[in-house]
Amino acid sequence: MKTVEPKEGPDWKDGFLFVGNELALDFLNTCPIQNGEPAELLPDFEALLRWFQAAGVLSAQQARKLEIKWAGSLRAKRTFEDMRQWRERLRKQVLAWEGGAPLHPAMVREVNQLMAEHPMRFRLISQKRPTTELWFEPHQPEDLFAPLVHSVATLFAQADRDRVRKCGQCVLHFHDTSKKGTRRWCSMRLCGNRLKVAAYAARQR
Repeated sequence: MKTVEPKEGPDWKDGFLFVGNELALDFLNTCPIQNGEPAELLPDFEALLRWFQAAGVLSAQQARKLEIKWAGSLRAKRTFEDMRQWRERLRKQVLAWEGGAPLHPAMVREVNQLMAEHPMRFRLISQKRPTTELWFEPHQPEDLFAPLVHSVATLFAQADRDRVRKCGQCVLHFHDTSKKGTRRWCSMRLCGNRLKVAAYAARQR
């Protein structure tokens, strides 16, 4: 497996793809296929922290503080490896769920256990019109699971399964939030244009 060279563009941020419209799906998309090979966007714990920052979950200050505190530790390395393994278990579940299969009891148990161990919290924000927001404060590397499992639970519980899809051209997943709900590709720039060209060529034949 090769590591992707950082890329820029509307679908990329700090070398990471964001086309899923859900944190959980963008996490799955950190291992795309490029030039026919799996391309790992998360080669180490430091890259994982950069991904959380690019996703808007951690501020630059938080990510830097956690990198100084944890980078190089065995605990951080173990957490990073656990997250990548969990990503691949989640990928299998999402693919099955998109195809109409029920959630596997083992995945439900795992998500619930992770949420219990690493919960998100609500806090009140005082503005002209007070509101609440979700937040978390990682005290240990494993707490980075909190926003991911919350997103996974929300995806499975609230998203219209018919609008959560794998791209028809590549391995990326997305939640179609468009009005018509007819999106079939990860993004117009990455795969949409190729599909349209292929469809046009087929019509000409």
